[in-house]
Amino acid sequence: MSDRRHRTGPDDGSAAQPSAGHGPGARDTVRLALVIGALGVVFGDIGTSPIYTLQTVFNPSDPHPVPVSTANVYGVVSLVFWAVVIIVMITYVVLAMHADNDGEGGIMALITLLRRWNAQRGRRGAGVLAALGIFGASLFFGDSMITPAISVLSAVEGLKVVQPSLEELVVPITAVIIVVLFLVQRRGTAAVGRVFGPVMIAWFLAIGACGVSGIVDHPEILKALSPSYALGFLAGHFGIAFFALAGVVLAVTGAEALYADMGHFGRRPITRGWLFLVFPACMLSYLGQGALILADPANVSSPFFLLVPDWGRLPMVLLATAATVIAAQAVITGAYSVTSQAAQLGYLPRLRIAHTSESAIGQIYVPWINWLLMVSVLTLVFAFRSSGALAYAYGMAVVGTITMTTLLYFYVARAKWGTSLWLIGTGATVLLVVDLLFVAANLTKLVHGAWIPLLIGLVAFTVMTTWQRGRALVTEERERREGSLPEFVEQLRSGEAWTLRVPGTSVFLNRGKQTAPLALRANVEHNHVRHEQVVILSLLTEPVPRVPDDQRITVDDLGYGDDGIIHVTARFGYMETPDVPGALALVDPALTEGPLRLDQASYFLSKIELRRGKSPTMATWRKRLFIATSYITADAAEYFGLPRDQTVNMGSHIEV
Repeated sequence: MSDRRHRTGPDDGSAAQPSAGHGPGARDTVRLALVIGALGVVFGDIGTSPIYTLQTVFNPSDPHPVPVSTANVYGVVSLVFWAVVIIVMITYVVLAMHADNDGEGGIMALITLLRRWNAQRGRRGAGVLAALGIFGASLFFGDSMITPAISVLSAVEGLKVVQPSLEELVVPITAVIIVVLFLVQRRGTAAVGRVFGPVMIAWFLAIGACGVSGIVDHPEILKALSPSYALGFLAGHFGIAFFALAGVVLAVTGAEALYADMGHFGRRPITRGWLFLVFPACMLSYLGQGALILADPANVSSPFFLLVPDWGRLPMVLLATAATVIAAQAVITGAYSVTSQAAQLGYLPRLRIAHTSESAIGQIYVPWINWLLMVSVLTLVFAFRSSGALAYAYGMAVVGTITMTTLLYFYVARAKWGTSLWLIGTGATVLLVVDLLFVAANLTKLVHGAWIPLLIGLVAFTVMTTWQRGRALVTEERERREGSLPEFVEQLRSGEAWTLRVPGTSVFLNRGKQTAPLALRANVEHNHVRHEQVVILSLLTEPVPRVPDDQRITVDDLGYGDDGIIHVTARFGYMETPDVPGALALVDPALTEGPLRLDQASYFLSKIELRRGKSPTMATWRKRLFIATSYITADAAEYFGLPRDQTVNMGSHIEV
């Protein structure tokens, strides 16, 4: 039996990334552009936290208020500084961002690494950690809904400081801004970043300068940088400090978005932007606000805007509004990344994803998620109507995801890199104690709004785990029905499966060459017919923008050179819309008894219709949820660019 294959390019199917320029000068320009782009997309969330963090901690209407006193101000500011250092700087920038999945970051990247490592070693023991990771990713969807609402609301509320009579306009203005933000998402994060980058540079310089002015008036606030004040506050006033942690955690909101957006810009541009601009500016703002509160406790009503001189407050409100729009952008793009990775892992169905950059595979736009987020954010704005009310809900989503990320990172560090147990144990203990303190503090806000992200996370977790389970059941049943492709081809060749050969070309889309397409099997077994030329086609998306034509296809005659049946693997870059006829036109005529007759070819899709069965594979409500979720799957003919008038859908029922 011969095994004749034809390959039009190298075996790995790789293609070089397009060069952005030549020489050190061009590379420096690209790096600077990436840093500016990252500032415009990645740091909006964490960079606007100074607007509302200290105001929330000392809010007198809080269910567990923190009294304003000199000792408490020093303690809170010190807690904010060290929370940012420990969680953002150490957990994310120093540790987690070095654990990437082909450049992609975020908690889903850690789950991918964990699953890949366990699959290679045949281990099953990390299922609980994977489930916790999925719940952490689910909480991030709650973060993606709450962040745009609280961020934009907090900025527009600055109008009340400038002119109290404008209070009634806060919610309508916020709603308009949010609608516009989601409408421009289709332009891509690169375009958004180019516009937002300079705005965020101005923002960080402005809040840093205002912070310096406050520090100059009361330089003693710099003592709060000592960890002794944070530890002393926790040890000496634990009853107050514990509840303060629920507000302090707002200073680290955006840490997970920073990690999840790594695929959009890369680790180095994000790290440089954080170290050289974002971190110093935010800390100066917190210190300046602390100094302002020490000078007059009445300033706790709005320390961020009151730190600004009278003449600059209206411009600062406008700049803050622009910055909080960018804060929303950070988690929106993070949600796109999490969704894409969840679909690749089989936790969500195949959604239509638009790639918006030729230089970065991670820059994507997911329409379905975009509109879902927009509706959810507007609902939160109209339901809560103030950033203070939303603050109680905000922290839970953040600390839940952070804790899960910390757990998964240390497991991956041990499993992938073989880090010593004593180092893993020490690091994990310290960081998890910090994380769990924040979790416990936010649980005290459960009845005051913290239940919202937990509910969102629970719903998302249920959908993702149900889809994964249902998909596994359907795949198992589908593979059973499809059977072995080599055995099926042997039956056709030997005449065991009698068919009438009719003129023309038929193309059957399939996931690989191990199993026979359901549509092909149905044609043979029920219609007893096959075309003279049969192409079993598998489409692969490569991690490069475009694949050259000479590397586009691989042809396998499945061991027979004269029966007219071949398997073709067509490769496309992530920026390309699959052109199936164009790819098939590249097939060598010597392998197909003459050129493929594509002008009259028929394209067959094996369409699966799901039905709820009586087998006890899942609970009835989960079966209904799985079937309902399947309806949002992107249309295969449109997704693969098949000619509609030449495409045949052959259905098959599978019960779950």
